[in-house]
Amino acid sequence: MINLLPRNIINSNENKKNKPYFIIVLSVNMVLLISFLFIGINKYEAKVRVPKYSSIQSIDTMKYSRDLSRQELHNPLFDTVIYADMAKIAKTGANYVAIGTPYDDEFIPYLKRWVKAARENNLKIWFRGNFSGWEGWFGYEKISAEEHKIMIRDFILSNPELFKDGDLFSSCPECENGQLGDPRNTGRVQEYRQFLIDEYIITKGVFSIINTNVSSNYFSMNADVAQLIMDRETTKTLGGIVVIDHYVNTPERLIHDVLSIQNKSGGRVMLGEFGSPIPGITGEQDEEDQAEWLRALFLLLNDTDGVVGINYWVNRGGSTALWNNDGTARKAQNVISYYFNDNNMKTIFKNSEKNTKLFWLF
Repeated sequence: MINLLPRNIINSNENKKNKPYFIIVLSVNMVLLISFLFIGINKYEAKVRVPKYSSIQSIDTMKYSRDLSRQELHNPLFDTVIYADMAKIAKTGANYVAIGTPYDDEFIPYLKRWVKAARENNLKIWFRGNFSGWEGWFGYEKISAEEHKIMIRDFILSNPELFKDGDLFSSCPECENGQLGDPRNTGRVQEYRQFLIDEYIITKGVFSIINTNVSSNYFSMNADVAQLIMDRETTKTLGGIVVIDHYVNTPERLIHDVLSIQNKSGGRVMLGEFGSPIPGITGEQDEEDQAEWLRALFLLLNDTDGVVGINYWVNRGGSTALWNNDGTARKAQNVISYYFNDNNMKTIFKNSEKNTKLFWLF
């Protein structure tokens, strides 16, 4: 059985059992002192905090929203799958869904179906697509960096109805996989930085033109690329956000790498992609192992400042899936639902901070 609560809270509840009770005669001064302490504790508990990442709690749909774009483009019956997936994601407590449908004209009808289903389930959207020509998806001819800048501007201007205030937008997620090349291999670090800055300026300006408050500085990248590219000046120019797609063997390593990038960049970090298990990285995991890995990570995240949001990869269709391909939930889905629920998180913080306060007082 998976324990969702932190162990110190579980233990504190268990310790309440079978305790003897005593009648104590107290002096007036002692009564006053105890009253003062309880007033202080109550005030302390009133300042219950919630995790920083709660502002962006997202689940990714790339295996279906992107990989099946052409296959299901003209299949209206697939809407049943789309709506079912959006409802399940919303039920976890997620407030965002990441949609990876390409931005090419061919796929706009498919993208609109995903957007409509997300809106009807009260989900904000993180647009994590790209033009197919950047990496050569679906047989498209590759495009240059300059072509990409023009195309991304035209895409937003031509489809303003797709976007709503509060959405996130990536013009070029994991840009290192496309025409500019990986700066770790090419050595063209400054050119890579300038491309991201140019695209941010362009998209920010276009969203202003269509009068929609969309954050367009969410450039997902490999964590090692982020270590190279996102110096303090670049991070500041891009609005102080560093987004990493990062898969590692342990939750502790993930938090270590997040803190390392924070220290170097001076920015806040978003986990653009993370999950477990990944063959060759985390090793083999059954459902119980996957759920325990996630639980351990969330407990560490709750004590980590500077994480602006998280996007779990993926809902289904991959090794890290929260749901099986037949739509049934895996145990990891229960864990992520628990930690996406604000009321549960407030309970955790209330208990943990209360215990800390009592220890300090006595």
